[in-house]
Amino acid sequence: QVQLVESGGGLVQPGGSLRLSCAASGRTFSSSAMGWFRRAPGKEREFVATISWSGASTVYTDSVKGRFTISRDNAKNMAYLQMMSLNPEDTAVYYCAATDPTWNGYISSRDSNYKYWGQGTQVTVSS
Repeated sequence: QVQLVESGGGLVQPGGSLRLSCAASGRTFSSSAMGWFRRAPGKEREFVATISWSGASTVYTDSVKGRFTISRDNAKNMAYLQMMSLNPEDTAVYYCAATDPTWNGYISSRDSNYKYWGQGTQVTVSS
């Protein structure tokens, strides 16, 4: 059974940092693009960041550029999202996603290209 499990969320003060982790199991995702998405209260799910299978390419939504860093460790079947300078607008449930390894793309910000999804981890930024 393929699973993506996020961890590392929590409550943090504005200006603080968190590191989200995504543990993949059930198959290897070394050939998959990995992405992070989020859903804020009352809003639709939105793209946050993505990384190519090799880690050579990354893409970020404008609101997190310079503050968030996506990375991966294919040997451990893990993906990460380092978040810094957090603000209340970053409050959301964060989801890890992976493309099917047979997907013929390279990197994508479109959620429709992701086949596997985690259950999400809550990030709350508040004083």
